[in-house]
Amino acid sequence: MKSDRERVVITGVGLTAPNGNSLSEFRSNLLNGVSGVVPYSVRYFGETIAGLCNFEATRYQKRKELRVGTHAGSISIYCVNEAIADAGLQLDQDYARNRVGVFIGITEHGNVETENEIYELSKYDYQTKYWSHYHNPRTVANNPAGEVTLNLSLTGPHFTLGAACAAGNLGIVTGVQQVLLGEVDVAFAGGVSESPQTFGIFAAFASQTALASHEDPAKASRPFDMARNGIVVSEGGAIVVLERLDKAKARGAKIYGEIAGWCYNSDASDMVLPNPERQAECMKIAIQRAEMTPRDIDLINTHATGTPMGDVRECQAIAAVFDQTCDHTFVNNTKSFIGHCMGAAGALELVGNLPAFDDGIVHPTINVDELDPRCELPGLVLNQPREAGKINAILNNSFGMMGINCVLIVKRFEA
Repeated sequence: MKSDRERVVITGVGLTAPNGNSLSEFRSNLLNGVSGVVPYSVRYFGETIAGLCNFEATRYQKRKELRVGTHAGSISIYCVNEAIADAGLQLDQDYARNRVGVFIGITEHGNVETENEIYELSKYDYQTKYWSHYHNPRTVANNPAGEVTLNLSLTGPHFTLGAACAAGNLGIVTGVQQVLLGEVDVAFAGGVSESPQTFGIFAAFASQTALASHEDPAKASRPFDMARNGIVVSEGGAIVVLERLDKAKARGAKIYGEIAGWCYNSDASDMVLPNPERQAECMKIAIQRAEMTPRDIDLINTHATGTPMGDVRECQAIAAVFDQTCDHTFVNNTKSFIGHCMGAAGALELVGNLPAFDDGIVHPTINVDELDPRCELPGLVLNQPREAGKINAILNNSFGMMGINCVLIVKRFEA
């Protein structure tokens, strides 16, 4: 049996999503079928749809800081500060600032700033003397996590992880590992996305015929539905506070759940098309490391993005791992509400399901009018929430471009 020093728990959550700026608001909208996908106009690309956030950035930043920094950095700062408040942490009192780590996953960073600065430069006949002197600190890969350390005067380690759409999960896994290694005493970890702020991502998905469309924006993100036609590009962020159990208990912290197991691997087969064998392998190893069996998993949050083959291949992987035990394991999807929050997706989708430990309810996948028979799984929850009784373990899938996979398992905390 592991000692309390070897157990890592989640004690705080901070988030902004297209349909909520706190866990309570986010959870309520997931249970009530409220989408955050809206009409959107992008420079050069034109009219489209997206999942957009509406958080109060000036709660934690001055307007000058917002002008100098980045949108991803601002999302990160908001989420970390909200997580600290939710956890009841008192920096300097509970933890020295040089023992605090910041580990944030992201899909891509710097595209927004580069596009904006080139656009501004075009107004001056592309004379580079007008190029912003803030460009370099805005676009370095560690920026979002780095902006958090500046905002909170944190002197422990920080880095931003580029892990495509598996980045949110991997940010949390990295935070857990750093705590267990003793590199930090507490970690602020998760993922963020600023993707809708760049026209390039819309143009690229459109060229791949992978950009979702629908006359009703709220119904555009429709994983598993026969009429699904692609991804809804979204922004957002979710950061959790990770502490060793002994430290959390000592300060009387509330505990959302305990990190049970994880795995990350690579498909090594295609830049975009997922490999169900490697996805299945990732789930199996995470379950083994959690010292569980597939039958111990009560809820699977799927990565499914609404692309025709991506959804099918993930369902194939789930069926291969869970086989006949899947009849008592519930399966849902969060992107149907908020679109694909890219680097934030895994973290947002995980925290949106954490309240199931308390209320025993599984939020559904919405917008499924006709289920694709290739995506049919015994425990799939569609369109309406399901009373599940006691949820003891949640498995969260995140899969990204270049074939990166990350699976994270969180279990109900038992003293």
